[in-house]
Amino acid sequence: MVISSTTTKVRQAEAGVYPHLLILAPHGPDLEAVERALDESGNVFIGQAFLEKDKIEGVSSAIADDFFRLPSVDHVIIEADGAAGRPLKTPATHEPVIPESVTVVIAVMGLSALGKTLGPNLVFRPELFKALTGLNEGDILDPKGLVKAFDETAGLFKNAPARARRMVFLNQLDMLPDRLAAQDLAHLLLSEQPFIERVVLGSLQKNEFMAIAAN
Repeated sequence: MVISSTTTKVRQAEAGVYPHLLILAPHGPDLEAVERALDESGNVFIGQAFLEKDKIEGVSSAIADDFFRLPSVDHVIIEADGAAGRPLKTPATHEPVIPESVTVVIAVMGLSALGKTLGPNLVFRPELFKALTGLNEGDILDPKGLVKAFDETAGLFKNAPARARRMVFLNQLDMLPDRLAAQDLAHLLLSEQPFIERVVLGSLQKNEFMAIAAN
């Protein structure tokens, strides 16, 4: 039994790919309704409300924690941050919104930015990104600079629960003509950010993945 949700917002089209879409009642989570949806399909996406621009409002951290406590649930998957369609970002003060019950935090980056020049077309919240990484507008987004984006205090692992395992998914590997730079980034992450347990390189579009674990 799997529950997926978000503590931010998602497009209705993204939530619609799940076997069952459940919108919670305004007064709070109806856990019996959640259990019924799970019994029917085994895989449910849960949102709080339909919004304008074809989006769905996510649930609060407290409600997400309730999902983790349901005895019939095997896995809870929460999207805790978004990058407005860009491959890179640095979280703002209020981001990411990670429930305390989370056991694994996965930071995601799009490899389509690797080797390109830093600009707002590739980086969401570019001013925060520049302050964190030390890179400037027009600089090349190389592995050495990108490692800093995964910082625990201000980067992509910000607000991760202390006991949660930390992993990285480097997506869009299929968009690179040469994969050596992506592999260099993976090894740098594991050597320079020792809290990272594993880096997975791959492509969601191609359904291809390879994992590199810390020694």
